[in-house]
Amino acid sequence: MELAYYSDYAVRLVNTEEPARNKDSLTSVEAVRDLFGEASQMARRATDADVTRFRSVRARLRAVFTAADSGDQTRAVDLLNSLLLEFPVSPQISGHEHLDDAGLPRWHMHLADHPSNATAGYAAIAAMGLAFHLTEFGADRLGLCQAAPCRNAYLDTSTNRSRRYCSDRCATRANVAAYRARKRLETERSASTGRTADASQESTTPTDR
Repeated sequence: MELAYYSDYAVRLVNTEEPARNKDSLTSVEAVRDLFGEASQMARRATDADVTRFRSVRARLRAVFTAADSGDQTRAVDLLNSLLLEFPVSPQISGHEHLDDAGLPRWHMHLADHPSNATAGYAAIAAMGLAFHLTEFGADRLGLCQAAPCRNAYLDTSTNRSRRYCSDRCATRANVAAYRARKRLETERSASTGRTADASQESTTPTDR
């Protein structure tokens, strides 16, 4: 499993909450287990106590995205480093389950999942994945959706660093809203210009004597 894959763990956790909409899907141990995606020992070890711990890690990961999104790269790195120190990883070389055409292992780095609890395991993977993404592509590749009130986290993998939204749905919604705003402004300007022209014409019309 490539280390870049692990950065999605951070995005998935952060996006379980939508503060502006007062929505939070991280409310049960089942929700915690669902975050792991593919079956793993960590998911099976999750307990009710992990719900609160996961929420704490989520707030810290969102702070990383918020700092990066605002252009404060140093703060983003400092916040991420604090997570890496608190939740260290155990990297291992793996590959026996992935063979090439010649039957030889496709060696790759894997983060071992044998921490003290589910939160520690997930946090370690999410932080390390985000760290690799940041150092490989830049802190400005960590963003928060610009389609208010969404603010979901995303990782910009576009070739020209142009991504501004977490999904096509939010991009479409923002574009439609921008189009409608332009049309309203054009209508208001047109109406204002018409009123100005009428007023000017009235002021130059000779009065009857």
